[in-house]
Amino acid sequence: MTLLHEVRRLPVPPKPRRPRAALVGSVVTAVVVAAHVLAWDATEMSFGALAEGWSGMADFLAEAIPPDLSWEVLRPSLDGALVTLWIGLLGTTLSVPFSLVLALLAARGTAPSPAVYQAARSLLSFLRAVPDVVFALVFVTAVGLGPFPGVLALLLHNVGVMGKLWAEALEDADTGPAQVLRSAGAGRVQIAAHALLPTVTPQLIGLLLYRLDVNVRSSLVLGLVGAGGIGFLINQSIKLFQFEEMLTHILVVLVLIMAVDRLSAAVRKHLS
Repeated sequence: MTLLHEVRRLPVPPKPRRPRAALVGSVVTAVVVAAHVLAWDATEMSFGALAEGWSGMADFLAEAIPPDLSWEVLRPSLDGALVTLWIGLLGTTLSVPFSLVLALLAARGTAPSPAVYQAARSLLSFLRAVPDVVFALVFVTAVGLGPFPGVLALLLHNVGVMGKLWAEALEDADTGPAQVLRSAGAGRVQIAAHALLPTVTPQLIGLLLYRLDVNVRSSLVLGLVGAGGIGFLINQSIKLFQFEEMLTHILVVLVLIMAVDRLSAAVRKHLS
């Protein structure tokens, strides 16, 4: 008999049970379910109420359809859409230098000290925590109605969001080139300029284009609080019960969002 046949086949030991892990999973599931029950009650969710209000929605749509596509309505709608696009564009691009500086200060590999790191992180958290609509209301009271407060509101909020995203991208970058420069005696600025930023530039640009898409949508909402753009026209049409004009503005917004989305996707595909 060969050695192979002499080897005994040992039984596979049973998988050990982990009662602690099962208990933790049960507790987490119970907490999640309880949170959803509380949220359902606090938000007064009721699909029955939605079903009962179908007639009101039908009347609303009947008044809005067909849209008013006359040039007297379509021309200001197109002009408002362009203003909305410019608000989103300026709110994104003007925030780039501030976002980049704060991202470098809020990344562990490029922050000059722990105190600066914590201060930059706190500032980014504050700018993200304050909604852009609140910033818009503040700037409307300061400089008046129009697209300018919308640009300022998007600029501040976008600095908080994009600075955080860029800081995380810098922290996740390949540390090999940075270590080589550091061993050669390079400073933090040289390491960031010649090692970290060239490595993550495509990712930073991709995040920037994503934020441009989001900011164009946000600039529409800012128009509802007086920050200009086509959102202001939508709000005005609703207040005047001109629902067919409102639908025209919404259709123009749809075309604008689709165009920006296609452009951003094409650029990101070219970079990848």
